[in-house]
Amino acid sequence: MTSDHSTLPEATFEQGEALPGDQTSPPAGAGGPAPETMAGPVMSYNEWDPLEEVIVGRLEGATVPSVHVTVTYNLPPLIARLYRLAAGHRYPKWLVNKAQGELDGFIAILKGEGITVRRPEIVDHHAKFKAPGWSSRGFCVACPRDGFMVVGDEIIETPMCWPTRYFEGNAYRKLFKEYFHAGARWTSAPRPELSDELYDLNYSIPSPGEKMRYVVTEFEPVFDAADFVRCGRDIFVTQSNVTNLAGINWLRRHLGDEYTIHELPSICKQPMHIDSTFMPLAPGKVLVNPDYLDLDRLPPILKKWDVLVAPRPDPIDNVIAKMSMCSPWTSINVLSLTEKKIVVERQQPTLIKALKDWGFEPIPCDFFSYGPFGGAFHCATLDVRRRGTLQSYF
Repeated sequence: MTSDHSTLPEATFEQGEALPGDQTSPPAGAGGPAPETMAGPVMSYNEWDPLEEVIVGRLEGATVPSVHVTVTYNLPPLIARLYRLAAGHRYPKWLVNKAQGELDGFIAILKGEGITVRRPEIVDHHAKFKAPGWSSRGFCVACPRDGFMVVGDEIIETPMCWPTRYFEGNAYRKLFKEYFHAGARWTSAPRPELSDELYDLNYSIPSPGEKMRYVVTEFEPVFDAADFVRCGRDIFVTQSNVTNLAGINWLRRHLGDEYTIHELPSICKQPMHIDSTFMPLAPGKVLVNPDYLDLDRLPPILKKWDVLVAPRPDPIDNVIAKMSMCSPWTSINVLSLTEKKIVVERQQPTLIKALKDWGFEPIPCDFFSYGPFGGAFHCATLDVRRRGTLQSYF
């Protein structure tokens, strides 16, 4: 199976980014780690240890995803109609430019904290590709969190179920080869066939009171890494419209006895990605969305943790809100830089105040325009290295 994706001129590294093969530490006083803490190029066990290096997504070449049941039923119903009409076309330049300005501001915050920022290559996602039984155009590389997971010193490529994302990993291969040659482990889950047997082609969104059902069947393992969050030896996951039980079990067996994966049943009727539902912020503290989780059915393991119930998202009513792929609950799709510092959407003052009251140091950043490309701060990043060790927090 081949792709006719064409690669645009190679991306240049921005000021403050590490060059390929450069594994040196930032200078003293720059907020980087002491040299002795850098055990390898890839090392991350949780969502809150001090962030040292991160991959941030790109918007160049972004194309509205091709029509498919997994896309249609993972979007808010009104937005799904808009995306059907625009499918396969490039995103409007004004929208890309608006989101790019906010992305640049986010990157500036990360670099200002002494964090090394890496980027995938620029790819033409508009090019069409074919496989036996189906064809598609690409999407974008705005959200590296979906396609990849870092567990310790291992990069795991996930078997995503959206056909439009089948070759998304190509934009990251140069980076991953660099990390591999520098000592990281690099694993890819079995690449799915994405045949019709994987999907419920007669799917409809469950009505209130109906039994939960999903777009994807158990035909083969599929999962997005964004349906998992890491708390050292314990990892939490939600089954969703992009992550099936076979995918959860594949990861459970792959990681072995050193890690325990806990399933959190979502009560969202269109579940997709745990990081707008359940976000660990620090040891013993997790931010939860009361609309998507039954707080009376949380795993007993969380009884000793502070379950911080997120305030309802502050409404944002503009044209970009009407084009967003995401629910308003991406308000909690935050990125922890340390156990205290958290990057959060500037247009969520209620959440910012709550985080301060809980003892955190929120860093406001405009990022709402990223929603039409698939997410917010956690989605837009893949933490490559955090300063910390593997621990049990329960």
